[in-house]
Parts: sequence; structure tokens; C-alpha cells
Amino acid sequence: MASVVLSEAEKLYIVHGVQEDLRVDGRGCEDYRCAEVETEVVSNTSGSARVKLGETDILVGIKAEMGTPKLEKPDEGYLEFFVDCSSNSPELEGRGGEELGTDIANTLYRVFSCENSVDLKSLCIDPKEHCWVLYVDVLLLECGGNIFDAISVAVKAALFNTRIPKVRVLEDEEGTKEIELSDDPYDCIRLNVDEVPCIVTLSKIGYRHVVDATLQEEACSLASLLISVTSKGAITSMKKVGKGSLDPESIFEMMETGQRVGKSLHIALQKILDEEENLGTSRPKVGFLG
Repeated sequence: MASVVLSEAEKLYIVHGVQEDLRVDGRGCEDYRCAEVETEVVSNTSGSARVKLGETDILVGIKAEMGTPKLEKPDEGYLEFFVDCSSNSPELEGRGGEELGTDIANTLYRVFSCENSVDLKSLCIDPKEHCWVLYVDVLLLECGGNIFDAISVAVKAALFNTRIPKVRVLEDEEGTKEIELSDDPYDCIRLNVDEVPCIVTLSKIGYRHVVDATLQEEACSLASLLISVTSKGAITSMKKVGKGSLDPESIFEMMETGQRVGKSLHIALQKILDEEENLGTSRPKVGFLG
């Protein structure tokens, strides 16, 4: 992951500020940086979104294609994640970027393994025969800290924006099945994203923890806890990253903070998505490929 080199004096300044609930950029320990969210930014996808969180810039495109259901779940569709870390940081070139991309993709698989996160049964066209496969491509344009949170927000926004064509399965007298695609581009399926979790990363700095850490703050943190939280505040998964250790008391405190901050994050994101949806085609394109 991209990192910065800080002197001991700079680290001490950041750590002391966190202990006083006053971070370098003026935020409190539980405050996010200003975020920009825009959907429908790539034309040749079923759904897309771009999220800028501070200096972190994420682009997500979702492509719906027909496939065959998995043997263990014959009446469900499924999601496939691919993460490309094309950041201009030298540390993310070659193997470093591939390892980070694999780590992020595995985290997303774990987050979306929760049974109710996405209604996969609605992606089934014909049990055991055909289903929709959602290929979720994540592009890391710039890394400015807290990439897991930004990516999870971008994925949820892209899923909200995804439109899947309606299809019908027709069967003739001989039992041969044919799939008929609707001619109406507005005749489509929308996914319910109410239960899609967002990741809240809590970084332990000194004796306190912060959300939405910058690269400088990440350099001062030895351990972080990634918590996926639903809009109702339910925790669906957790993952500890970093070389340092976390004591049980700190983990419980971080879980409580993650639930509280996660609920607020969902409310703010849904408000933005609903406002953008209500603008329809009249909304101005200001972001990627706008």
C-alpha cells in the first residue's frame, strides 16, 4: 500500500493531536474528509460510480453478463471482483499493485459473502441454466489513504446505479428454451442496496483510534480494524491489518465506533444517491468523462 515517510517529530505531532481529538487537518477522530460521489460516469457499463475521498480517487464499473449458476447455488447469480491499482505511486507498480489488488478483491468477496448483502436470487434467469453475473471492476486512480472505505462506498453507489435488462425464458413444444431480451432500455431490474455493507476502517494511533486516516496518519498507525457495517448498524465482517496488536478493550471500542460511524455514512451516501437519482437526465456531468 502507498505510504509516506515521516520524521519522528512529525509523527509525534500527529499522535499528540489525535490524543486531543484534533487532527492535522482540523477533523475530530470520528470525522470523514469531504467526499464526492457521482454515478453513471462510464457509458458502456451496466452501472458505474466515482468516489473522491480527500486525495483518494476510485472508479467502479459494473458489467452484467449472462453466465451459468454455480453448482452449490443453482438458483442464484453471483458477483466477481477485479481490482486494478494503477496509482502513480511507485510502490503500486508491478507486484506491489497486484498484491494490493488481490487483497482488496478478497476483502470485497468476504464483505459480500454475507447472505443478505445483495439479493442474488433476483439475478437468476433459469435455475441451473442461466443467471446474471455482475463483474465489478475497481480502478484505483489515486491513493490518498483509507482506500477500503472509499472503494466500498464506490461499489455500493455503482450497484445502486446498475440496471439489468429484463429477460424472459420461452419454451417451445419440444422443450427447447430460448431467452428473450426486452427491447425497452427502461425495462430493467434495479438492485436493492439497503443491506449492502460499507467498510469503516479504524486506525489505532497512540491510545485512540481514528476513521478515514490520511497517508500521514496511516504511517503513524501500527494496526487497523476493517469493519463492514450495514445501514442498520449490523457488523457483517471484521479484518485486522497492520503489524501491531490490538487489545480486546480497544477492539470493542472500535466496533462501537464503527457501528455508529457506519450508520451515519450510509445515511449520507443514500441521501446523495437519492438526490442524484431525482435529478434524472438534467443533472450536470462534472466528474470522470463528464
